[in-house]
Amino acid sequence: MTRLSVEMLAADTVEPITSAGHAQLGIAVLLGIAVIVLLITKFKLHAFLSLTIGSLALGAFAGAPLDKVITSFTAGLGSTVAGVGVLIALGAILGKMLADSGGADQIVDTILAKATPRSMPWTMVLIASVIGLPLFFEVGIVLLIPVVLMVAKRGNYSLMRIGIPALAGLSVMHGLVPPHPGPLVAIDALGANLGVTLALGVLIAIPTVIIAGPLFSKYAARWVDVPAPDRMIPQRASEELEKRPGFGATLATILLPVVLMLAKALVDIVIDDPDNVVQRTFDVIGNPLIALLAAVIVGIFTLLRPAGFGKDRLSGLVEKGLAPIAGILLIVGAGGGFKQTLIDSGVGQMILEISEDWSIPALLLAWLIAVAIRLATGSATVATVSAAGLVAPLAADMSTTHAALLVLAIGAGSLFFSHVNDAGFWLVKEYFGLNVGQTIKTWSVMETIISVVAG
Repeated sequence: MTRLSVEMLAADTVEPITSAGHAQLGIAVLLGIAVIVLLITKFKLHAFLSLTIGSLALGAFAGAPLDKVITSFTAGLGSTVAGVGVLIALGAILGKMLADSGGADQIVDTILAKATPRSMPWTMVLIASVIGLPLFFEVGIVLLIPVVLMVAKRGNYSLMRIGIPALAGLSVMHGLVPPHPGPLVAIDALGANLGVTLALGVLIAIPTVIIAGPLFSKYAARWVDVPAPDRMIPQRASEELEKRPGFGATLATILLPVVLMLAKALVDIVIDDPDNVVQRTFDVIGNPLIALLAAVIVGIFTLLRPAGFGKDRLSGLVEKGLAPIAGILLIVGAGGGFKQTLIDSGVGQMILEISEDWSIPALLLAWLIAVAIRLATGSATVATVSAAGLVAPLAADMSTTHAALLVLAIGAGSLFFSHVNDAGFWLVKEYFGLNVGQTIKTWSVMETIISVVAG
């Protein structure tokens, strides 16, 4: 997807489910978020139930018909699970294969042998940035987190000291560097040059990821000192394996989805013709679902066979790999449901209407609009599309460099302070075994640092 116009996306939008004014809608958003936080922190209610109740409360406070609120919530939950759930499941299966075959141990042992304690955070941010270049954030998470958790556990490192650099590398690539969908949408809307935006995006990404990753992780590790959660670390089979797959075969299996998705992105940029057979072929094999599925199938031959696994053990391995992620899928899905309820209530449109009267420099205006929509809806994509559509007229007389910087300002703003209305917030919380407060102190602050530094 190299050309996705804002007009096409706007055509798909529907009328808000409530006719509430700006004041009532703003209060409803604050109260809805407050209900979720209160239920989780004060009453210790499960996050899935809290998000469900909070979504219904938001609709009620905004004066929306309950049936429409339910429809919005279930649609958001369904689309989130459809888009992310299968990827999480495939990633869990691949992680279990890596663990039981000894492949993950091979990777972790090699990293621990090569990297010193001082260089470990820098090693993780480099790995995450390279892997995150062609990947969606959620795909990078499911590929990297098992390795992050095992490195932290085996090397006795602080989880935040290792995890924050990995998350920073993934997030910066996702928000600032094409061929990720967000930057591509903004490039198309503003008529910016893709090559110039890519070059400037990488240039800005380097200092941003250093500050938000290895440097901030020192403070995050002091604020939140938690061990790697055992329930999220793929457990080895009880018996010791006589042999395990080689480092090269294991690394090639992990990188296979990365290569396939990167190839798709490059073909989309070079050919840019939806009817071209080559592009359509790479659109299929570079789809995240197909790419991860291919890695799982290849892993049977590169990981399980060398470790002596027979066909009879594959079914049990898949079942054990999927078991720990049921709760995560529900929580992430409910986060998507809450986000969709916000969007359908007209929160994004409210921000756009309010911002029309702001008289400030174009770059700052674009960043602030993206920040406001990100805070209100929890969606970086919605923030990017909405902000790009609003400031597009300003880019008409801009130089090539200035237009590219406008794209990056929007991308930076779209990452600002992820919190309870963002499905990514819950994904990080559950994978790292954190509570809401700890997630805000680490993940949310890291996202804010990225947004401010890059903006």
